Amino acid sequence: MSRRAVLAALVTQILFACGDDGDDGELAAFPADYAATYEQVRNCRFSLEHGLIRIRVVASPDALAPYNGRAAPFPTGAIVLKEEYAERDRDCAGPIIAFTVMQKLDVGSSPEMLDWTWQEANGDRRLLDADVPRCVQCHTGCGKPPDGFDGTCAVP
Repeated sequence: MSRRAVLAALVTQILFACGDDGDDGELAAFPADYAATYEQVRNCRFSLEHGLIRIRVVASPDALAPYNGRAAPFPTGAIVLKEEYAERDRDCAGPIIAFTVMQKLDVGSSPEMLDWTWQEANGDRRLLDADVPRCVQCHTGCGKPPDGFDGTCAVP
């Protein structure tokens, strides 16, 4: 096993070690058929922040204009979803190994969480952890448009 693969496995274990094991069967906040209506807002790329894996970002229909335009507020319930793939999957064409989910809450309802709920789920959409402090810590520094907007960090 390469050093990179060992490091990726260790980072993944550390990131998910504190989360719920998903035994209660609770599903993440996005629908099983999300691929039929969500649209890609960031293409497949390497993500150091998400455990040395590949990610692709998609958004629910009501999140598209705020994500891409960087001016209008995200409506309550809007979802920004990171599909997570194996590090070797350079095209994000293989199986999804995990998801990271941001779902917008009512403005002012959870300022400590940037008015988002944050979820981590396995590839079967089973919830692993919710309102993860490290997600908020990272996304707090996202900045203003065009580079960051309302907790979303990257330029579309």
